[in-house]
Amino acid sequence: MSATITTDYLVVGAGAMGMAFTDALVDHADVHVTLVDRRHTAGGHWLDTYPFVQLHQASVFYGVASTALGTGAIQQGGPERGLGERARQPEIVAYFDDVLRRRLVDSGRVTFLGSSEHHVEHDTHLVTSRVSGRTCSIDVRRRVVDATYSAPTIPATTPAPFAVADDVPVIPVGELATLTTVPDHFVIVGSGKTATDAIVWLLGHDVDPDRIVWVRPREPWMLNRSVVQPDPLVALHLAADTMVAAAQATDVDDLFVRLEDAGVMLRIDPAVTPTMAKAPTLAEWELALLRTIERVVRLGHIRSVTAREIVLEHGSVALPPGSVVVHCAASGLHYPPLVPIFGTDRIRLQQVRAGFPCFNAALAGYVAATRDDDRERNRLCPPNRLPDRPLDWIQMQARGSAATRVFNAEPDIAAWAHACALNPSRIDPSERDTPHVRAATARLAECSAAGVDGLVRLSHAGPV
Repeated sequence: MSATITTDYLVVGAGAMGMAFTDALVDHADVHVTLVDRRHTAGGHWLDTYPFVQLHQASVFYGVASTALGTGAIQQGGPERGLGERARQPEIVAYFDDVLRRRLVDSGRVTFLGSSEHHVEHDTHLVTSRVSGRTCSIDVRRRVVDATYSAPTIPATTPAPFAVADDVPVIPVGELATLTTVPDHFVIVGSGKTATDAIVWLLGHDVDPDRIVWVRPREPWMLNRSVVQPDPLVALHLAADTMVAAAQATDVDDLFVRLEDAGVMLRIDPAVTPTMAKAPTLAEWELALLRTIERVVRLGHIRSVTAREIVLEHGSVALPPGSVVVHCAASGLHYPPLVPIFGTDRIRLQQVRAGFPCFNAALAGYVAATRDDDRERNRLCPPNRLPDRPLDWIQMQARGSAATRVFNAEPDIAAWAHACALNPSRIDPSERDTPHVRAATARLAECSAAGVDGLVRLSHAGPV
């Protein structure tokens, strides 16, 4: 055992949420934080993920409140002209490392213990270096923060969820960028954003669509990227369109069809009703590319892959000769039980409003810094679920709408939130009284009550 470190807060996990919480906390409270991560620097799963990944939303919605990721620029060319810039993996990794070193550690108020594992023995918090093997104890004066509670799972660090014969080449999606031989066929396994990224990347590298087989266990709903932008008019119209659809919808599927008609939701195959709604954003140019893939397998999840066939829940198909199977089938989003964020033993970072994990973590950090009572903190930051099915998405929206009304009723939180670029509903005071914003705000106000009632009504529907 080496020396004991005394700190106010012990934050376990230096991924996006741990960094956003710590940044907001030290910005608004005179505290010391010890930040621990098993990786060598900050950034969480971004250090492990596939090298061609981009944020699926605008860069300004991601990172920490004090320091913008990127410049906030609007793309001036290409298929996403007019939309906010989206950072790529190398930029994201460099950003978190810079914020950690320059913004947090150099302040003298944050100690970072990288390449280290946190564990507890007899109520004592211990951190063991994965390099030296030495262990130090942490004397925590205030709180322990679990910033890994909602951490995602990704193909690079999660085995393929099916049996694979020894002679079948199965690779995680990231290894597409380092192939040394050219496969005859690419079998993409997964229904979510990772699978769509892989297909768009392959098509962008001149792979013919006929060489791609897409094993798609479920059909996904995805948000249209053009309606999730750092522009108050876009945000207000998105909120109003969602509320109008919720007020009018007769059931869960009808809501999503209405959102599709409003340009909010996208689906790959208009003839199939999606049963998945993790709802990452997708651009319409990407959707057009995805629709060129005709070899789609819809027989449920894969059970096993042999040299000759793919065995699925509801049947089997031949494995084309010369195929590489690309594992995109990690769950991505994680679904732990909802518990109070400010618990008796530790703070467990979770969603509060619908989506946007960095804003939610920064909000928890601000509330931790400015409120003294856990009952009040939990009132302002009730936990919210991440979505998997369409019903989950509706329940997330219902809970998030209620939570947003509560924390926005606090003048200081509302002022902080509208100054925070991570907030997708942010309206700068200079824009609040412009005619277009006032009209959009009035429209949202007119439909909000009925929309929230609709979300609550639909959230009590049976399994969908």
